[in-house]
Amino acid sequence: MEHFQLDKTLEQDCYFVTELSFSRLLLMNDQQYPWLILVPRVESAQELYELTFEQQQALWTEIADTSKLLKQLFSPIKLNIGALGNIVRQLHVHIIARFEQDNAWPGPVWGAHKPVTYSETDASALIEKIKQALN
Repeated sequence: MEHFQLDKTLEQDCYFVTELSFSRLLLMNDQQYPWLILVPRVESAQELYELTFEQQQALWTEIADTSKLLKQLFSPIKLNIGALGNIVRQLHVHIIARFEQDNAWPGPVWGAHKPVTYSETDASALIEKIKQALN
């Protein structure tokens, strides 16, 4: 893969979880929602159609696997999957576990409430839990 650099906003707003086969997996620093982000390691990509067919397939596989992981770990009522890119242009896909009792239900999470950040201890514990579930 070509040289990859994570967008500074994603770097500031997220915790690094791990490198998957095609994407970097991040944890959004907002404990109101179990919220993971996949960032394909393709430097110039802003839109899904810019990926090759093989890259698109790799990303969809990782979206499905990450979705299953969130379902397994948190038993949400719904998973929200989105690739907006209005603020961060670098291609990235949000996968968010949703619950009827969450702060934004039934609306979207974006801009609904100010983030409630994780403590370093809680973030580390959740990242470890995600890594174990991946293996």
